[in-house]
Amino acid sequence: MRTTTFALAMALALGVVPGWAQKKEGGIDAGMMSTLRDSYKHTAEDRALRNAMAGTDIQKLAANAEVSAVVDGYFSHKVPTKGITDQESSGRCWLFTGLNVLRAQVMAEHDLPECEFSQAYCFFYDQLEKANLFLQAVIDTRDKPMTDQTVEWLFKNPLSDGGQFTGVSDLIGKYGIVPKEVMNESFSANNTTRMAMLLKMKLREYGLQLRELPAKAKASEIKKQKTEMLTTIYRMLALTIGEPPTEFTWTRKDKAGNPVSTKKYTPQSFYEEYVGNDLTNGYVMLMNDPTRPYYKLYEIEYDRHVYDGYNWTYINLPVEDIKPIAIASIKDSTAMYFSCDVGKYLDSKKGTLDLRNYDYESLMGTTFGMDKKQRVQTFASGSSHAMTLMAVDLDENGAPRKWMVENSWGAASGYKGHLIMTDEWFDEYMFRVIAEKKYIPQNILDILKQEPTLLPAWDPMFSADE
Repeated sequence: MRTTTFALAMALALGVVPGWAQKKEGGIDAGMMSTLRDSYKHTAEDRALRNAMAGTDIQKLAANAEVSAVVDGYFSHKVPTKGITDQESSGRCWLFTGLNVLRAQVMAEHDLPECEFSQAYCFFYDQLEKANLFLQAVIDTRDKPMTDQTVEWLFKNPLSDGGQFTGVSDLIGKYGIVPKEVMNESFSANNTTRMAMLLKMKLREYGLQLRELPAKAKASEIKKQKTEMLTTIYRMLALTIGEPPTEFTWTRKDKAGNPVSTKKYTPQSFYEEYVGNDLTNGYVMLMNDPTRPYYKLYEIEYDRHVYDGYNWTYINLPVEDIKPIAIASIKDSTAMYFSCDVGKYLDSKKGTLDLRNYDYESLMGTTFGMDKKQRVQTFASGSSHAMTLMAVDLDENGAPRKWMVENSWGAASGYKGHLIMTDEWFDEYMFRVIAEKKYIPQNILDILKQEPTLLPAWDPMFSADE
């Protein structure tokens, strides 16, 4: 302390002012720093914790030993499913989830021993449609300066592999689906980073070219140039993902693996014969966003996968209104698209999502007291991952104790490829569920008659599921 004081005196005498002494109100001054240093007591407990944290993951140290190591896999109500998918190193959880919901239905209705739809087929058109969405949006906004917030957002987000349910509904409604054996995964479909980098680089280049077109350029000329640009994007996608089939022959097999019938299909006719759901009009997105008024309809600008498709539109509800709808769907053996903040309190080895999994408060000697609304407002939480909600365990009074989702991280991940969440975790970190209209009460469906409140594309709550 004497050495520090002497050095300070000498510095002041020589006219040299230390950085912290160059005062601007609000900075950490010498007095505040002294208080901070004095507050750390260097107790034996602190030293032990510091030694432990020096070489160990905080999450391992915070693991709560009082939480049972045995996972309770019993559920009173469960949608039959078979086979776990794997999105590998890609952000396509939204697509895997949507197709997994449909395959559970198809296996049950058509008595199929197994079923998986081609994610690569849908993903090809997803990337092509997103490229067109970006280019056309640039055309629509080319009279605005580059500093305009919408224009900035477009060039920051020309394309991604993430998404949400409107991508599933619009893409399948337009292009149909094919069995996975008709168009299998490629390396770039499973590992999207490098492909995405090149696509985004090219799209930004094209976006600047479109903005440089003469103000009086004819619409037909602009469309022709955009089409030429999309031919390059199409080729890049065909080289990395593969070119989607326009027709194919498929053999249906019985549970013993014996051929039953062989037939030629288009992707659209295959969808109509084996699924047939009206994904655009038959489903409703239910959101639990505590930062906005409930029982209101909202729409997110530019939050769609297809330019001529539908923006993400949802009904905002308290979690207490969402649970009965989800329970009714599961009881009727209908799985659902489900989104949440999956990284919070996740024990990835056991496959559990439980607020008690980690005791960070005891480890750090402080509390973390924000509620769900405050976490969203401060960017501490938001929906990050989509999975298939397919089981609930109800107590004797019909109240949920826990829920289970089918994940798309491979069969070795979590609890046999699934994640099990407590009802308390569901309350805090569930954000949206897509339910069929037949499970939704009429008073909630009536909210769809409202004029939706339009929210900007950059709203922090609405990042894509990955």
